[in-house]
Amino acid sequence: MFGLLSEIIWSRGTGMSMAYQGKSGKWQGSVGGLVDAPIDKVWPVVTQSKRLQEWMPMVERCTDVAGDEGVPGYERVVSGFMFPLKDGERSWIREKLLSMDPSAHCYSYKLEASNVGLDGSINTLKLVDYGEDSTLIEWKFEINPLEGVCEESIIDYLGFLYKSCINRIEGAIKAAAKS
Repeated sequence: MFGLLSEIIWSRGTGMSMAYQGKSGKWQGSVGGLVDAPIDKVWPVVTQSKRLQEWMPMVERCTDVAGDEGVPGYERVVSGFMFPLKDGERSWIREKLLSMDPSAHCYSYKLEASNVGLDGSINTLKLVDYGEDSTLIEWKFEINPLEGVCEESIIDYLGFLYKSCINRIEGAIKAAAKS
């Protein structure tokens, strides 16, 4: 199941993230990007599940599963073409909100289950007011080591994927303002 992804990851390097093994034994990486929009415009885009498709082009569907959005314990299933799978099958990930701190503009999700081998991974987004109507987005992620997959390559691939999402946020804000 993860074979095709590991083949693609093995041959692709982006250099956009830093990889290191944390104290938890998990593989960790991070990416960041500056969005030319104030933090109060960015926060609603990145925290509302119904808006994922606006800035995550690989997401086709996001379905509420349990709990209330924005409240720790909330669960959703995200599906689409986030990760390449054999036979063109769509990838899916069941995510659980671990924390949401609107005052600090930060939240974390745990990937509870998936068909891509990233179960137990944790993603954290933090927004920082960068002044002059700009927002710095910091996206940190940690995954359990994957057998048969090069750590640096998977961290680079996830960094590339997440950085491409960050790069689309400004466009999502502008498109929403026009409608």
